[in-house]
Amino acid sequence: MADRFKNLKQIKKNSITVDFFFDETKERFKLKKITPSPIDIDLLIKEKDTHRPGLALAGYVDLFSYSRVQIFGNTEMKYLNQLSVKARCDALKKYFSFNVPCVIVTNNNKPPAELIKYAAKSNIPVFKTAHQTTRFISLIHDFLDDQFSSQVLIHGSFVDVYGVGLLFCGESGIGKSEVALDLIERGHRLVADDVVFVMKKAENILIGSSSKVSQHLMEIRGMGIIDIRRIFGVRSIRYQKRVEVVVELEKWSGHKNYERTGINTKHTDIMGVETELINLPIFPGKNITVIAEVIALNYLCKHYGYDAAKEFQQRLNQLIKKKTENADSDKNLNFERSIEWFEHDFE
Repeated sequence: MADRFKNLKQIKKNSITVDFFFDETKERFKLKKITPSPIDIDLLIKEKDTHRPGLALAGYVDLFSYSRVQIFGNTEMKYLNQLSVKARCDALKKYFSFNVPCVIVTNNNKPPAELIKYAAKSNIPVFKTAHQTTRFISLIHDFLDDQFSSQVLIHGSFVDVYGVGLLFCGESGIGKSEVALDLIERGHRLVADDVVFVMKKAENILIGSSSKVSQHLMEIRGMGIIDIRRIFGVRSIRYQKRVEVVVELEKWSGHKNYERTGINTKHTDIMGVETELINLPIFPGKNITVIAEVIALNYLCKHYGYDAAKEFQQRLNQLIKKKTENADSDKNLNFERSIEWFEHDFE
């Protein structure tokens, strides 16, 4: 299981169109197109990073990252406005001779007429936003990072349990959807069933979501397809969630050694990100739903600094030490009660 996800085919976009970028972000980023001509459908954004072209406007283009989205903030606007008309025309003519995908002017700055003129001649769209430069760069980086992130398809069920993303995996027909359905009935939230899109965000963050076709739908064998949102309401769904624990459901085997204490936490690798792994044997009568809730709660305890397995190990070490120090004592330390005196407790 630890190697289950290593050979999954990673899917990654090589580019997005400027037209798509504008349609997806114009509301959230408050973007307005200020060039008159329609956006060329062949204009592509091929990188997730942005570029502020201060030196390129000054004439130094040896390290000009022209293939990135170009951000014009207060510095660029002030520099262009203090140039003479001829110098400004020369700078912008040279700048727009490169295949820039698009230009975004921040801080509600009014771009000089020459910028619109040469951008229109080169068929490069110019957008404007009221956001401050630093804030806008943060927003656009998050969007582009999402678009260009690697992702894989995983067969399983993904549920938000007490705020912890549990990804249930296992062989076909073992009961992943049934466990997810039981958790939903208990008030938890479905992210995806059957096909889970897992995307790598930043260096060590995995985000899971569903496909458009199967979004919030679930197949229950013997019954068919059900719509979780229609049946249980909006409280029962999420569009995305961070993948934090992988729960591998497997049939009970008397010949396999299962984890008994949890001291040695197992991990699995998903796109280079180590994710906690729980191998959970199942058999008739075992309440997997409650165990799944406890897995989530135990993960939260460890996240906030308390590890029951380590606490148990510490108590054992203290007992061994105490027993060694009292080797000649008749007292059997193995059978000490947790409480020495139960005062008038006759329940």
